[in-house]
Amino acid sequence: MSKDTKITLLDVGLKTFVERGYNNSGLEAILSVAGVPKGSFYHYFGSKEDFGLQVINRFAEAYRLKLDESLSDESLSPIERLRTHYERAILCLEEEGCRQGCLIGTLSQEMAAQSEVFRTRLEEIFAAWADRLAICMTQAQADGEIPDYVDVRELAEFFVISWQGAILRAKNMRSTAPLRIFLNSMFGYVLHARV
Repeated sequence: MSKDTKITLLDVGLKTFVERGYNNSGLEAILSVAGVPKGSFYHYFGSKEDFGLQVINRFAEAYRLKLDESLSDESLSPIERLRTHYERAILCLEEEGCRQGCLIGTLSQEMAAQSEVFRTRLEEIFAAWADRLAICMTQAQADGEIPDYVDVRELAEFFVISWQGAILRAKNMRSTAPLRIFLNSMFGYVLHARV
């Protein structure tokens, strides 16, 4: 068994879960697309739930790296870093025709009421994203880009919540218009920073 087989399964699982959700994604179909026999699947994963959690973790780690890359770019001010991150995300969603959205948001809508294990892990990821945004916003506050009276942790949560809602609406409309409204409202009205 090669590590490539596990990665292939995780990648196919990710694509399938984003397109169909967890419950509508059968293992047989995932194995068929991946070209992997059933025995190999159980070599790497104890169950479909274990597989689902590992898919989530793979997505979360890839997103964490993108977030860190955007928010650590010291050639830009902290507010510019935030805006650039969301601009890049909009371009990615636009390239796919706004059909897929965010795996974590998609699975949260589907699985939060069905599985405590999934709900807990998905919430940990949302909280980690808000934590990372709050770090950048704290830097923006220190630089005078965000007023001192603003609770940056609450603002970071507001960003995550609003972005997820904008993605949901963009998927439904098959348009980046809700994402642009998010961007313009957050940086034009909430932060009063047109960068």
